[in-house]
Amino acid sequence: MRDRNWGAPEWLIVVGASIFIVVLAVSAYFEADIRWLHFFQAWMYIATIALSLRRNRWGYFIGISAAGFWAYANLFVTTFFVNGLHELTRWMATGHLARPDQLIAVPAWFSNVLVVIGCAWAYSRLPTKSMADGGKVLLTFAVTSGFFALDMALFQPRYLGIFPRLLHPHLP
Repeated sequence: MRDRNWGAPEWLIVVGASIFIVVLAVSAYFEADIRWLHFFQAWMYIATIALSLRRNRWGYFIGISAAGFWAYANLFVTTFFVNGLHELTRWMATGHLARPDQLIAVPAWFSNVLVVIGCAWAYSRLPTKSMADGGKVLLTFAVTSGFFALDMALFQPRYLGIFPRLLHPHLP
């Protein structure tokens, strides 16, 4: 690691990605058929942490792409985050947690937002940037999205339906 002094961006990346990895594991505990999907998904966050702590822009691009994809999809395409918020409000109102498998969507969403903010902030602090970085971000987004799609196709094809709705979230 070039610089052992962690700043706020690095902490956001590490904390956000770590929380999300834990959420993936907890989710896999509740739903055994998604264990392999989540196992491979976690590796993008591990790569984000490892590369970002080396101040490597590819780590920032992976984090922005993977976490941004997940946060966007769960805000505009799926009901996962909304269901989690409903479960949180129900739990606060009644004191009874009926669906912890849905509640975990709330820390999952916020942890992904932390990763995006941390990666964008850390990238903004790099001393050198180039116009080619825009192309690298697009390439990284295509590769991480393709990785998500391959992961889903191999282990949970039922989730592939989110991809067409990513471009037009309000279609059935």
